[in-house]
Amino acid sequence: MVMTDYINGKETEMRLWMTDPKLMCRQHLLGEHRECHTFVGSINNGHNVSGYLNGLVDPRLIEQRHDELVKEMIRRGYNHHSPLADYDHTIVGHVDPEENLKELHRRCPACRALIDKSECSSVW
Repeated sequence: MVMTDYINGKETEMRLWMTDPKLMCRQHLLGEHRECHTFVGSINNGHNVSGYLNGLVDPRLIEQRHDELVKEMIRRGYNHHSPLADYDHTIVGHVDPEENLKELHRRCPACRALIDKSECSSVW
């Protein structure tokens, strides 16, 4: 199964950014929330997710990440009514949050504005 996302009409690989949700624009925050559910569904349906384990997702962290995203969604006044399904937490992956933050800064003007207002961009 190839998992893709559509950002501004462009097909992109799905990923979990794993950066501070407060530094993400609405589109990326809600998109990553949706991707948590997509990855869990793929795992539960027996799809091979190995192509996403080197840099795009770490299944051991999906539940924690979902909770972090939901907390930020609620803080922003968004509704949340989609609990995360149970899944196999033993699949190991890797995500580099610092590199992902740089990528969000590079690719998204709305995220860039939030990141630039924070202390994070001063370390680059």
